[in-house]
Amino acid sequence: MEYAKLGKSELRISRIGFGCMSLNKNAGENDSLIRHAYESGINFFDTADLYDRGQNEITLGKCLKEKRKEVIIATKVGNQWRKDGSGWDWNPSKEYILTSVEESLQRLQTDYIDLYQLHGGTVNDPIDETIEAFELLKEQGKIRYYGISSIRPNAIREYVKKSAIVSVMMQYSLLDRRPEETCLPLLQENNIGVLARGSVAQGLLINKPAKEYLGYKPDEVSKAAKGVQSVLTDGRNETQVAIRFVLQNPAITSAVVGMRNAAQLKEAVGSVSSTSLSANEMEELKSVLPANYYSDHR
Repeated sequence: MEYAKLGKSELRISRIGFGCMSLNKNAGENDSLIRHAYESGINFFDTADLYDRGQNEITLGKCLKEKRKEVIIATKVGNQWRKDGSGWDWNPSKEYILTSVEESLQRLQTDYIDLYQLHGGTVNDPIDETIEAFELLKEQGKIRYYGISSIRPNAIREYVKKSAIVSVMMQYSLLDRRPEETCLPLLQENNIGVLARGSVAQGLLINKPAKEYLGYKPDEVSKAAKGVQSVLTDGRNETQVAIRFVLQNPAITSAVVGMRNAAQLKEAVGSVSSTSLSANEMEELKSVLPANYYSDHR
């Protein structure tokens, strides 16, 4: 496994992160998979208070309790479940963040969170108030660093300008190159780490039937998948090509991958040690389809 420093922080995280939203309700399987991930070199585990109404944090905390000092735990805040359980509402207020962190700490069975992320964000939020909450939690030692999970360029610009975020989590893949337009260059210039999710585009780049995706028609999605297949050399499979495409962008610190079983884990981890895509192969992949652009949130 390879490791990289996350932005301006002192966190050195594995280039493959474990996206815990993919965990199921089988405690034994989850424990085995997380243990196997750790033994494979993964030290970065990402969850959120939203996932499975907090149960995801409970599962992760239980599995990593004995290894707490050796791993980096990231979780997220900002989506508040309604009391009737019918859904959730966006709440980036200082009061809610300060309350929620206590609940996440309890569920994770830890007294600090390595990376606490705002689970979204818009320019209409009380951004200064949100930042105040994160800074206070840093002072109190309850979190080490903070970041945001957002695809919105205008919101990202505000946090870059006003805050001490060390990371931004965003979707990025061969079928979602929107971050290339402004976000990736901006974050790289400001030494803010990028955590990429969605590397295989819901499986459309590797094994799922083509369908419309982010403005691409099914035949275009199929064309992208064929592009991935065209560079299956040196033992790389489709998953590893898709992940390598993401990891080889210099702005990306880690690809956070959802893994449901040992085979998917092996594939994802193997992408780091697989042969790098050549400059020609990268250009070949990029030329398959015109890059998509943000139509909203500019």
